[in-house]
Amino acid sequence: MRGGGKSPPRVGIREMVWSWMGSFLGIGMTALLNARFVEPGDLTLLIGSFGASAVLVYSAIKSPLAQPRNLIGGHLLSAIVGVTAYKVAGGNWLASGCAVSFAIVAMLATGTLHPPGGATALIAVIGSEKIHHLGYLYVFVPTLAGALILLVTALVVNNLSEDRRYPEYWY
Repeated sequence: MRGGGKSPPRVGIREMVWSWMGSFLGIGMTALLNARFVEPGDLTLLIGSFGASAVLVYSAIKSPLAQPRNLIGGHLLSAIVGVTAYKVAGGNWLASGCAVSFAIVAMLATGTLHPPGGATALIAVIGSEKIHHLGYLYVFVPTLAGALILLVTALVVNNLSEDRRYPEYWY
């Protein structure tokens, strides 16, 4: 509990600006497409776990947790696990615990660990009636579609600066 390591250095203003721009464009585009095209069809494209994904793919771009395989695979596996937990156990404490725990195991087993995936699994269980009504469609909309929007935005924004390169690897 005492620690012992040193805190990482603070990032410069340029890095902050690029991170802000990426997250603003990625989340903003997802929200805009949601409002204009998806919500009128009684679907949703925006889930809370995408906020945490934005932190990783626009601010911690060298982290293994932020790479495309982890972003897409982690969200997809977690969505499948979460929907399955809800269908098997309903929206109770057992389904919540199982969704997150089995999502973690699935991500670890496949090398796709993406911490926001835990939230994606939990949202499938504790989300609104709209989320529950989607069933396994939740895997594709919002999960896959939203993660792809974040990824495409990250590919563009993170490679505009000479000081940044994303991804570190694809697979």
